[in-house]
Amino acid sequence: MRITPKPSGTSMAVEFIPIDRDTPLLLPPRIQAYLPERHLARFVVEIVEQLDVSALVDAYRGTGSQPYPPAMLVTLLFYGYATGLYSCSDLQTSDSSMAWYFS
Repeated sequence: MRITPKPSGTSMAVEFIPIDRDTPLLLPPRIQAYLPERHLARFVVEIVEQLDVSALVDAYRGTGSQPYPPAMLVTLLFYGYATGLYSCSDLQTSDSSMAWYFS
């Protein structure tokens, strides 16, 4: 960014955006802070972490854009079925949308 000086003889006041570095965070610093300790999404994550998803990992060809981890997708699938939400758009727009991001 290049700053050019004002021509001499002009005295316009400049208002800068105020910066307050002491303002507390409005959101929790970690996504895990959004869900209660005994939330269903946490349980599903624990279950999927115990599964062997190596066959799914090996099936990825590596083409296209960077994929999501298979364990995360399985977590979303299990969570959706456990809550009666069967499509991605249903999961994302549901009241439990924070669980969507937690998975």
